[in-house]
Amino acid sequence: MAVSNRRRKPWGLVALCLGLGGLSPSAARAQTAEVGEVVVTGFRASLASAIEIKKRETALVDVINAEDIADFPDLNLAEALQRIPGVAIDRDGGEGRSITVRGLSGDFSRVRLNGLEALATTGGKDSAGGANRGRSFDFQVFASELFSRVTVRKTQSAEVEEGSLGATVDLTTAKPFDQKGFTFAGGVQGGYNDLSRTVDPRVTAMISDTWLDGRLGALLSVAYSTRHILEEGASSGRWENPSVPTNSAGCFQTPGPCNSPVGVYSAVNSAWHARIPRYGRLAYDWRRYGVTAAVQFLASDTTALDIDAAYASMDGVRDEAYLGAFSLWHGGAGNSQTDVRDPFIDSRNQLVKATFDDVDVRSESRHDELSSTFRQVSVRLDHDFNERLNVGIVLGQSRSIQDNPVQTTVSIDRYDQDGYGYDFSNSQKLPALTYGFDVTDPGNWIVSPSSALGDASFLRMRPNKTVNGFTNLSVAARFKVNEGLSLKSGLLFKTYRFRTTEARRYVVGGLVDGAVALPGVDVAAISTPITGFGRGLGAPSDTPTTWLSPNVAQVANLIDLYCNCVNAYGDFRVSAENQRGGNRQVEERDLGVYLQLDFESRLFGIPVRGDVGVRHAATTSMAAGFVGASYVSISRKYDDSLPALNLVLEPRQDLQIRLSVAKAMARPQLPFLTPGGTISNTARTLTIGNPLLEPVRATTYDLGLEWYPARAALVSVGVFRKDLQSYIQSSAATMAYGATGLPASLLANGNTPDTVFLVTQLLNTAGGELKGFEVGAQGAFEFLPAPFDRFGAIANYTQVDSKVTYITNSAASPPTTSVLPLVGLSPKSWNATLYYEGERLSARVSTAYRDGYLSLVPGGNGNDARGKNPTLNVDVSLTYKLNERFSLSFEGINLTDQFEDRWISTERRNSEEYTHTGRQFFVGARVRL
Repeated sequence: MAVSNRRRKPWGLVALCLGLGGLSPSAARAQTAEVGEVVVTGFRASLASAIEIKKRETALVDVINAEDIADFPDLNLAEALQRIPGVAIDRDGGEGRSITVRGLSGDFSRVRLNGLEALATTGGKDSAGGANRGRSFDFQVFASELFSRVTVRKTQSAEVEEGSLGATVDLTTAKPFDQKGFTFAGGVQGGYNDLSRTVDPRVTAMISDTWLDGRLGALLSVAYSTRHILEEGASSGRWENPSVPTNSAGCFQTPGPCNSPVGVYSAVNSAWHARIPRYGRLAYDWRRYGVTAAVQFLASDTTALDIDAAYASMDGVRDEAYLGAFSLWHGGAGNSQTDVRDPFIDSRNQLVKATFDDVDVRSESRHDELSSTFRQVSVRLDHDFNERLNVGIVLGQSRSIQDNPVQTTVSIDRYDQDGYGYDFSNSQKLPALTYGFDVTDPGNWIVSPSSALGDASFLRMRPNKTVNGFTNLSVAARFKVNEGLSLKSGLLFKTYRFRTTEARRYVVGGLVDGAVALPGVDVAAISTPITGFGRGLGAPSDTPTTWLSPNVAQVANLIDLYCNCVNAYGDFRVSAENQRGGNRQVEERDLGVYLQLDFESRLFGIPVRGDVGVRHAATTSMAAGFVGASYVSISRKYDDSLPALNLVLEPRQDLQIRLSVAKAMARPQLPFLTPGGTISNTARTLTIGNPLLEPVRATTYDLGLEWYPARAALVSVGVFRKDLQSYIQSSAATMAYGATGLPASLLANGNTPDTVFLVTQLLNTAGGELKGFEVGAQGAFEFLPAPFDRFGAIANYTQVDSKVTYITNSAASPPTTSVLPLVGLSPKSWNATLYYEGERLSARVSTAYRDGYLSLVPGGNGNDARGKNPTLNVDVSLTYKLNERFSLSFEGINLTDQFEDRWISTERRNSEEYTHTGRQFFVGARVRL
């Protein structure tokens, strides 16, 4: 690893400070003269430079640097972030999607791209939350090669904009002044997945140059990749109990009784059963594009201009195919006609094994066409008025669009099948399913346009779209009072606009999702066999590996499904009339001003530095949505004063003690803010969102000890606590209609604003305490004899604890409550990396563990919660340098083929979903000129 005293170009260190306005031109030059530059030549050097940044910061930060240009250490940004203490990730389709920081989900963290807040959203599968309509950032939209640094800010400063309780994540793209004149880097990889058995390309390139004696620079980077994977496994469609009031299926026909006399149920009608036991396959076909561009111009020694642009796109299709019993989840022609034979109810009152007669079996296919696009442009101007005063102005705009124009589900069905069976007794994850007929024979399936035989076959259309947009204008000033004291002040004006739309196939006087009559059409003409199912799954031997599945494309072509018209086959118009709740919007205007004092001095001879300040944030919001057929909008305003203190003591040159105290807030999740819902003037009930929600506010405390025994080594211990003054969840209460803030025009039947309604809505409830600790260590084994001196390791461990009182059943009298951890909080998480850095060969193996966590409270159907079981992921990377310009690489992702393992009910832990996506391998080559 080489170290030089070569001076970096004037703006080379600007990216080290991602505060508002960055470093001034003169400050950047001054810092460059004081700090030797680490020449990044490999993984160990990238760790060393990241430690240097962490050590210099006043706030608590963790940094990941690219090893080289367009060579981020992980293929996915979220998966890179999980290497940081306290950060855990959630996956969708086998790829990291969102993060949790110190037990707080992605809705409590903010992401900034090149210093400006941004939001990227995607459409996910239903069990992973579906389309992102919240504040959580979906990291898989971006190719990781487009970024040179990721910084996670865990403590708050007055100059850092408000809105985060978890962390502020700063993403930084490459800049031309960070390079040495003309630079070109590129790479190509081929990826292979051992489940889908497909090969996918991944291509990256970056070109940069400077002119005018280094005063003008430009950079362009591009990335392209494809991804074809399969996700296979089993799901239960949740579990429910006929004797629980909130169940939807009703009772089984036999054996009875069912609530007759009142409150008396048979054993099978008092037990929990799987609602939709099924096996399924999801096929993903993704393409990801990314472009970043940067222009930097040093107009003079006192004035600098930066222009940054970023574009990212991820589009493709997802096809889902399921084979299951669908009548166990509903009444009518469902459970009320179903007979249970040979039931086995275990000690936890679960119907884990039985044979059923008169069961409806469904083969279902869903086709989604999805796209996610992100655009951002920003302009940054910094000027030194003199040696003391610097002013920075930043103007930027970003826009993210998640579009799902086609979401179509089609089914073929078999009604009143005898001898269907499920068996969860030997495995709560992979049941044995027997159907009692040949599931591959087209003659055994029909398409039913009505409910005469049972639930009508599906022909469902659900297009949806979400648009997010930010406009940011900030002005920041820094006045140097003396060598140890600087005064900072600034303001940020930000407008955020969110809009989501959703439509349904609308049939006047008919079934919205029902199929149409297809006279004379054989099922075989609109179906395709699913084959080769279950490789590496470990399913019971009787599990079908082939079944007949409807082909959405063939059905669409046959009946002109996407005409948005009425034709000879039926009514195929889509409308928001049947899904008004999915159509809503929010506009927020935020004005933040701050005053901060940065200081550096000595206390009893010990060097001390820090910052103290206060930020005032004024939030004005307008939320709109449907209540019944009326579109309602409600405005509100709230203010927050947020003081913050960060203090760093250095008893020795290699030892730092950090203390941080701050007040912080996170604005309510976007789906919560809609005033939309349903109203009954007859029953005097109202079920709505709540645009009057207050933010989740907290006082945060951090205390840390960091030891830097060598230039590239760190040992750290930290404790933290967040006192949440409130939380947000659903509750039912009686109140005067006028207290809801809704207009009186929605009232009827003689009701007035003083009329008392039973209102079910989201409320600010009592909060709780979140506390935990982090320990971490990293360093090279340079003290060992060769060749072991080229090894090194990184390891960290985080433990978090929090309890919140949730209302798990607001319909009960009194409402049922449960004391549970925060949604998304894993009590324990750790990761470890062992690496080798030789002259030519570099290698590393990384392991990341995350404890189980809650994903939803309440869990629905009378269950208190849903969650996920622990995960352990192992990745490996090898690089061989042919010479200074060319290198070869090999990477293995998810070597243990970790399953996504979801459950329902904290007491019973019934399996809800158990799927896997296989192992991913990449072989590639890189060049740098």
